[in-house]
Amino acid sequence: MQVTSITTADGAQLAVRVYEDSAKPAQSSLVIGGAMGVRQDYYAAFAQWLAAQGWRVTTFDYRGSGDSLPNTAHGGLRGFKADLYDWTRDYETVVHQAHAALPQAPLYLMGHSLGAQLPGLMRDTSKISGLLSVAAGSGYWRENAPQLKRIVPYFWFLLVPLATKLCGYFPGRRLKKVGDLPKGVILQWRRWCLNPRYSVGVEGESARQSYANVQFPVLALSITDDELMTLRGTHSLVNLYANAPREVLSIAPADVAARRLGHFGPFRPEQASQLWPRLNQWLGGLSARTATA
Repeated sequence: MQVTSITTADGAQLAVRVYEDSAKPAQSSLVIGGAMGVRQDYYAAFAQWLAAQGWRVTTFDYRGSGDSLPNTAHGGLRGFKADLYDWTRDYETVVHQAHAALPQAPLYLMGHSLGAQLPGLMRDTSKISGLLSVAAGSGYWRENAPQLKRIVPYFWFLLVPLATKLCGYFPGRRLKKVGDLPKGVILQWRRWCLNPRYSVGVEGESARQSYANVQFPVLALSITDDELMTLRGTHSLVNLYANAPREVLSIAPADVAARRLGHFGPFRPEQASQLWPRLNQWLGGLSARTATA
């Protein structure tokens, strides 16, 4: 693993890790886009495993999160300016860097939750050969899983506005909700989650057209026991990629010999012998997918 940093066009410093197997030259490149509030550390074991299968894998932390914090203190997020468009630019910057490092090879994205939502807002997706979406949905609250939907009034109408106003950022780590997030990120995400058409409903025609411009294939995996996302929500997200070849598959814990899988289970090391080989196979077959939803 190589630990490095890259600088975005507007000067943000992003912490990046690159996984390669020196004994097996990479034939393809993969960028993992993480979920909201999830550090790139979480994907380390999976990224290392994929590198042993012949991938060049890049992970990163969005600005203001994980190792891309302005400093190590939580207070460093007070007044820190970033929103979800900034995070999209971060993602795009990492994609361009990864492609430049292996320019003749196809480059794929694996988006976990938020990491499958943001590619549709990228300005340039010409270097992307496909997206494997894992446990991702539109985020609209009425399409959340039942246990999450029950706390929506408390979370979006009380906790988030109050905590963010008091702290100048969302102190999710202390509250054991999502994680620490810049003010601009959490408040924009709140608007998205309260709108029936999610990001497109809030950001308007430019966002709708941005998703519609995507041409690479999208394969979305919906986890049947996901405590956050639902199959309906997954379809809503995938259908934003209106002109892309796209397909949704459901994965149950029993399919991968697990009692529980959930929103975060696909990347846990215990899936190294079950789900991970399937993820590898699905990634490798993305370019051949032409089915539409």
